[in-house]
Amino acid sequence: MDPVRNPYAPGAGQRPPELAGRDRELRQFEIVLERVARGRPERSMVVTGLRGVGKTVLLNTFKSMAMQRLWGTGKIEARPDRSIRRPVAAALHMAVRELAPRHRAPERIEEFLGVLKAFAMRDASAAKGTSHWSPAIDVPAARGRADSGDLEIDLTELFVDAAAVATDLGVGIALFIDEMQDVQVADVSALCAACHELSQSGGPLIVVGAGLPHLPGVLSASKSYSERLFRYARIDRLDREAADLALIAPAESEGVEFTREALDALYEAADGYPYFVQAYGKVAWDLALRSPITAEDVRVSAPEAEEELAVGFFGSRYERATPAERDYMHAIASMGDEPVATAEVAEILGRKPSSLSPARDSLIKKGLIYSAERGLIAFTVPHFGRFLRSQPV
Repeated sequence: MDPVRNPYAPGAGQRPPELAGRDRELRQFEIVLERVARGRPERSMVVTGLRGVGKTVLLNTFKSMAMQRLWGTGKIEARPDRSIRRPVAAALHMAVRELAPRHRAPERIEEFLGVLKAFAMRDASAAKGTSHWSPAIDVPAARGRADSGDLEIDLTELFVDAAAVATDLGVGIALFIDEMQDVQVADVSALCAACHELSQSGGPLIVVGAGLPHLPGVLSASKSYSERLFRYARIDRLDREAADLALIAPAESEGVEFTREALDALYEAADGYPYFVQAYGKVAWDLALRSPITAEDVRVSAPEAEEELAVGFFGSRYERATPAERDYMHAIASMGDEPVATAEVAEILGRKPSSLSPARDSLIKKGLIYSAERGLIAFTVPHFGRFLRSQPV
């Protein structure tokens, strides 16, 4: 088999050749775009799921769909150590630049850019002794709009003004936020308040976020109305039909087939998780001698795929943990693959639950575990428990 023709793409946020099993989410977003275009009120959208289920891929696909409708788009990746003020300013700058050439009133664009510049320059995290960060916008900063220093007020005013620019053109603006669970607590509150104002005014600006399974809880803890503010879509592993399609369709385009037994073996190995489907499919292709790819090809290639996952997908995350955090994760893994009670983890380690709070909180901040519900924790990465059980304690 020619590795150059290998169609499978196991990569972070890399779109697979066949986006299988996500038709429902794509239809939902198509409806959101169409309703906003017709001036109908619509909620912003949040996609949640474990690592490796394709959240970033779906977010990028949504962005492409919005761009095809000539919307203004911008995307950021949240970080727990950074306010969203600068990234949002840069993303909306990009979105309005996409709209500006079609706008018949240049002064309206300049007016908004002045507000955007004022918003960006109010970044409280700018280094002391230096002038506040300023985007490369060749207009004077506006005064009295989005420059109060209170992010909730400023973000709301900025979103309203950006939506007004889009209204002039009869289109919308979409702001995409990846790793949304990492948005700082105060910023989450400001983001929800701004989206709430837009939902009431009907402005054609939506926020589309992607994050780990506990993201709805993060939003709800910030603003009680957030559960009604967003349209939530939880994505998970692929069913058998979708997983087979993700393998078969790209192979057929290259004149290659799988035996039924090979597909059985690949589904058992990948467990339906999109990233694993691509990882096992890629190595099976590379090591197979000819078409059709057989169950024996999968059996021979599986150890190489598992080794690559152990280093790149699991190992890189494991290495980020401190010794105390690794002990905590090994304790979770020893109880299986389902969410476990924090009290049980403490019992296994022979410690008081309160003494383990720093390790637990640090692992949550690093995105390695999440609180499935009150008192329960689970890994954010599929099969991570199985990986840990194969590692020395």
